[in-house]
Amino acid sequence: MKQRATVKGIGNAKAPTPLDTLADACHILYLKDHMASLAGQITWRDATDRGYWTPALGTNFSDAAASSMVLVNDELDVLEGTGVPNPAVRFHTWVYRHRPDVNAIVHTHPRNISALSMLGVPLPVAHMDACMFHNDCGFLEEWPGVPIDDEEGRLITSALGENRSALLVNHGYICACASIEESIYLAVSMENAAELALMAMAAGTVKPIRSELAQAAHDFLLQPAIVNATFSYWAEQA
Repeated sequence: MKQRATVKGIGNAKAPTPLDTLADACHILYLKDHMASLAGQITWRDATDRGYWTPALGTNFSDAAASSMVLVNDELDVLEGTGVPNPAVRFHTWVYRHRPDVNAIVHTHPRNISALSMLGVPLPVAHMDACMFHNDCGFLEEWPGVPIDDEEGRLITSALGENRSALLVNHGYICACASIEESIYLAVSMENAAELALMAMAAGTVKPIRSELAQAAHDFLLQPAIVNATFSYWAEQA
């Protein structure tokens, strides 16, 4: 994570802005191998509800900074910043319109989630570290095509429902959460869960966790203190 600027000397570090946090999120995604070419997006709903911030098209997640973000509206017109957005963020605007509780969305194509999506099965919850997805992960059974039109946005939003995440068959995933930190926490956790699931499937029959235990672990793992501390740890690594 890049060192923050200081004001009036040591000990008065400038507090990070949400755009700094968005840049940190990009660095984490890069560290965790979530960026394959330019196939992937992250957006954050502007705090004053002017639109959505996202890295300008062509920005490598490893080089992301507050200055490389652009503010766009529902039509992807650039309202602030330099450059143009990834046209695939159009489906993000659908989610934001239908989910006022969502303030940040991550969609990338990491290796293990992509591989699991090719099997056409929901994400199994068969390990403690996957329990944050218990009854909280939608499933889109058919790939609607490249998500740059309204129909794709409608289908993905419908598959997501009221969940924080969804697995998209033949495609990848979406994490739509209340904060940047939570969306990254779930994105990285889903890739880890997909890797474990693929290993288990190759070895034998997957044994799901009992529903009541999975729900208790879901609630525990999604406590804001755990989410934010994990994000900070990953940001320091990045």
